[in-house]
This record gives sequence, structure tokens and C-alpha cells, in this order.
Amino acid sequence: MATAQIFLDRNRTTAPISPLLFGGFIEHMGRCVYEGIYDPASPLADENGLRTDVLEALREQAYTVMRYPGGNFLSGYNWLDGVGPKEKRPSRRELAWQSIETNQFGTNEFVDFCTAIDAAPMLGVNMGTGTIQSASDLVEYCNVESGTYWSDLRAQHGYRQPHNVRYWCVGNEMDGPWQIGHLDAEAYGKKALEAAKMMKWQDPTIQTILCGSSSNSMVTYPDWDRIALEIAWEHMDYHSMHYYAGNRENDTASYLASAVAFEQYVDVLEGTLRYVKAKRRSQHDVYLSWDEWQVWYKGDPLQGNWTEAPHLAEEIYNLEDALVVAQWLNVFLRKSHVLKIACVAQIVNVISWLHTRQDGLLKQPSYYAFKLVSNLARGEALDVLVKAPAVETKEYGDVPALDVSASYDAQTQQGAIFLVNRGLTDVVTTEVIWQDGKEVKLEQAWQLAGTDPKECNSWEEPNRLVANAIPVPEVVNGRSTISLPPLSFTVLTTRTP
Repeated sequence: MATAQIFLDRNRTTAPISPLLFGGFIEHMGRCVYEGIYDPASPLADENGLRTDVLEALREQAYTVMRYPGGNFLSGYNWLDGVGPKEKRPSRRELAWQSIETNQFGTNEFVDFCTAIDAAPMLGVNMGTGTIQSASDLVEYCNVESGTYWSDLRAQHGYRQPHNVRYWCVGNEMDGPWQIGHLDAEAYGKKALEAAKMMKWQDPTIQTILCGSSSNSMVTYPDWDRIALEIAWEHMDYHSMHYYAGNRENDTASYLASAVAFEQYVDVLEGTLRYVKAKRRSQHDVYLSWDEWQVWYKGDPLQGNWTEAPHLAEEIYNLEDALVVAQWLNVFLRKSHVLKIACVAQIVNVISWLHTRQDGLLKQPSYYAFKLVSNLARGEALDVLVKAPAVETKEYGDVPALDVSASYDAQTQQGAIFLVNRGLTDVVTTEVIWQDGKEVKLEQAWQLAGTDPKECNSWEEPNRLVANAIPVPEVVNGRSTISLPPLSFTVLTTRTP
């Protein structure tokens, strides 16, 4: 039987955990908006057409910020199509996903949706077909109180009070040749700079996010990031990261070590941020926004054949996918000194762990992994020392069998420990050791686990893989022991008496 030790010290912290790490992403793609969050034809819709079962599930996940409206959709989107009386809104061909966009859900409906789930709105401005003027106009429409053309138009649309949108993405994946209006790094950096200047003149309190590389496999990575940052640095507050993971080679051992790649990606971009700040002799800081992340690899269709709300990229997620998600969240905590925003793509139906049909909702295993971390990670991230046996992988060499993060909130004196056993066969008997000499009590424990990495939930068996409460280990003299089964995610909550 394998053994491991985890060393914790509530004084040994890494950084405050940004609440915005637990965000989501909505794009007008497939059934994310229509038949997802907005479905007036469903018997489960409220008076605004929002799915009440979806709202309840999203509230359970405690989302803090929501990115909208894209995604590749953004680069061909005119925000004016989605405001005003619904009967006057145009239906258009949507080129990114070759679908028909009815525009029945737009900016104001999105802000209402965010209010319904208590999440801060994050809006994107179109840097493809859009102009810097249209970006400025959208900020004025959303954030200026009254007395100007665009703010008064918002009032005419039924919203007298400003939306006060704080977070703004200046385009989406503009490094990608697939992007409508694709630009090279220098051209994008200059356009983003001019857009951000106008947007911040409209509202100096907003925070802007620069497009980074759309993945670390791009041939322009990381030069794209460096060049765009050097141009737009002083007017940007965050730099975006996008990454989609998958087990394309059906190599579960390597797939379950994906956290190695996630951390390397953060490390490279953190180094890029430091370089640009030093080169510019700047006193300004830019942080990372991982505003698209998710497992996505099973090859569902991506083109809608010019239909409304087509079924696109509706992935079925299994246990190994959920364990990768749990490790991703661990990385967020471990890198919380530089990573301040993260938005999982997407929140329903499209590459999502929530699937709808007209009369119901299915929660896939990853849903439970995210829900545990988003509800329990508070305060500061702890600098955790892990001594664990190695697991051999083809892609990453030997990696520790355990992937661990932890949090502690000094104000509430509550903490949490998040433990993934990514091994395929061995139970790891793990001793947790608190080194700071303070008393500690374990209060609750949950576990998401199974014996088959391909196991998943279905409409017929919706609760096959969920997070279950397990017996809480005892703490004696600052030490506690727990057995972690293979293919498991375990969460422990702590309290300082």
C-alpha cells in the first residue's frame, strides 16, 4: 500500500484567492444560450424565459463572474442587434458557428441573468468586424448614468440604472486565423490599445483584458503575448489565457497528469508579464485571466448548418475528465499570486457539465468537482508540501500520485484541503500534518470516486458519479490520516477551534 504525507502551515500562504477564479463563460454557440439558460418554450422557464433548473444549478456552483457573448461569436457580433424590442431584433447568419442567431437574448438579458445568479458580468467588445468606436459606445450604453445618446437609449430599453459592468474583454482569440477579422500581434495590440483608451475614458473604473494566445500550441506563442503586451500594457489590467484539455490518445495516466501542462502554461505567461513590465520600466501590474478553460476533445460537430440552436460540442464527461477539472482548480489556487480570473467554458450544453432537455437537467461528474472548490476555497492559498509516491506517465515522466491544494481564511478560521489521487490502481494512505502548532479540527469530508475512468452519468443513471459525504478523519496532535482511493477527488474542511 502506498503512503504519502501532506504538510500544512496556516502562516505559510501563497496569495489571496481571487473570488473571480470561479467564473463561467456564455457564448452564442449551439444550445448554450437558447435551450440552455434561455428557453421560453420550456415548462421550467420563468417569466423572463430563463430556465429555473439551470439557474438553481448555477447558483449551487457559486459562480462569481460570467463572460459573454463569446468566444468566436464575438468577432462578428454587432451588440446593437441584441438590444431594444425583441420583435424588432434581426435574425442573422452567424458565421463563426454557421448558425442562425435570433438575437432574442442580448446585453440586457445577460445582465439580468447575472443578477439572477449573483455573478458579476464580464462583457467582450468586438475587435474583429467591430471598431474602437463601437467598443466605446457599448461601455457608454452600459455604464454611463444618463444624459447621453447611448445611456438614454439604455433607459429607453427599460434600464434606467447603469449596469456598471467592471470587466471587459478587448476582443477574443485575435491570434487565430479562424477568427473573423484576425490580426497579427502588432496590429491587434495597437487596435486594443486605442479601444481600451476610449473605453476607459468613458468609465475609468473598468478593468480590461487583453487577448493572449488562444493556446500554447500556436506557432506565434508566446511572441504574440509579448508583442501585444508591450504595446497595450499601461491600459490593460489582465492578459487572457485559453486552453482545452483532452485524452485524445486514450492515455489515462498522462491525461491525469495534465496539471503539469497547466502550470507550465501559467509559468511561461507569468515570465512574459514580468519581462514586459521590466522592459517598459512600468509600475503597473497586469495579471492573468484564464477566461476559457475546459475539457474538450470528443469531436462533436462545430457547424450548425444554418439552423437555430443546433447541437454543437455537447461533450459527455466521465470520471477522468472530472479529476482533470479538479486538478485545474488546484492549479488556480497554487497560482493565485498571478492568476486572478478564470471562466470555465461553457456553463450549459456546449462543452459543459450541465445538459438540458426541455423537461430536465443532467449534471455530469465535473459539476461536483467544481461545486466543491468554488464553494469552499476562501481566504488565502496555502503553500502545501506534498511527499507522495510517483506515478509513471508517457507524456510527463514521473509525477506525484497526489495533486493537492489548500486554502485558509484567517477571518473565519476555516479552511479546505483538495486532494486528487490520480493513480489508477493504488490506494494512498495519506497523513496530513499541520505544522503551525495551532489546534485544528476536521469538520466535513466529501469524495468523488469510481473504479472506471470512463464511467459517467446519464439521463437513465444521473447520480452514478456524485460527490458523497464520507467519514471525517480524527485529528490527533495536529495529525490526521485518510485513505485516498485511486481515481478520486477528496475534499476536507477544517476549523480552528
